[in-house]
Amino acid sequence: RGLAAGPEMHFGFQTVTEEERREKIYHVFETVAKKYDVMNDSMTLGIHRVWKDILIHKMNPCPETLLLDVAGGTGDIAFRFINYVRSVRQRQLQKKLKHHQNLSWQEIFESYQKDKFNSLGDSQVVVCDINREMLKVGKQKAQHLGYSEGLSWVLGNAEELPFDDNKFDVYTIAFGIRNVTRIDLALQEAYRVLKPGGRFLCLEFSHVSNPLLSRLYDLYSFQVIPVLGEVIAGDWKSYQYLVESIRQFPPQEELKAMIEDAGFFKVDYDNLNFGIVAIHSGFKL
Repeated sequence: RGLAAGPEMHFGFQTVTEEERREKIYHVFETVAKKYDVMNDSMTLGIHRVWKDILIHKMNPCPETLLLDVAGGTGDIAFRFINYVRSVRQRQLQKKLKHHQNLSWQEIFESYQKDKFNSLGDSQVVVCDINREMLKVGKQKAQHLGYSEGLSWVLGNAEELPFDDNKFDVYTIAFGIRNVTRIDLALQEAYRVLKPGGRFLCLEFSHVSNPLLSRLYDLYSFQVIPVLGEVIAGDWKSYQYLVESIRQFPPQEELKAMIEDAGFFKVDYDNLNFGIVAIHSGFKL
């Protein structure tokens, strides 16, 4: 390879140039977009839903939160965020009405109506994904599930986000950072677009420390998941890549150091299911 080809990188267990990796990953997600949800359920036995719920609870967003969800094409984090904020608003409203026992029925009704139309406060979530197909699937899901308020979709690259500095309260990336070509650039961009005091949260497959569990997990990953990919999506190769990309991803402590290098403070992580996945958190101060 000539020097012009750029540094070599991993695509799963293959070594490719940065540009080839970008194209291959784009193709993987273009291919799997329509089956992505079904596949997530079968690959993780449905547990990915619990992991995503834990991420939102850890975030604990209040009304007025402006969230950027990167690589969130199919809307899983966005929809959970909206549900969570709505329920917080609902509780606040009930509390408010409880304290005003002497309101007339008319006043209660009007108060409810007013708040119902503003069920998110001023919260908003912007979903940013590099892949048109994934965004298309997310938009269709949003329409089907009735999400429209406080939600927008933007085509964009995690390594050069199309947003101003100091804009968002929270930045999330769930199962996306290992598919970014330059993790360091993506982390710098996360730091740039967050407001001072803003929070970075990353949910990603990680490294299992228990040797026995690690071997079982490897067996499942390499023997079962590509077969599921073939059976469910007719696509062995994409799922083979997804598994390999998990193994190539830096372990918990290494990712923690990278997040600190990008400028974040108070960086820590929680292992879920013995480190099959981890949630990393950091703050921009």
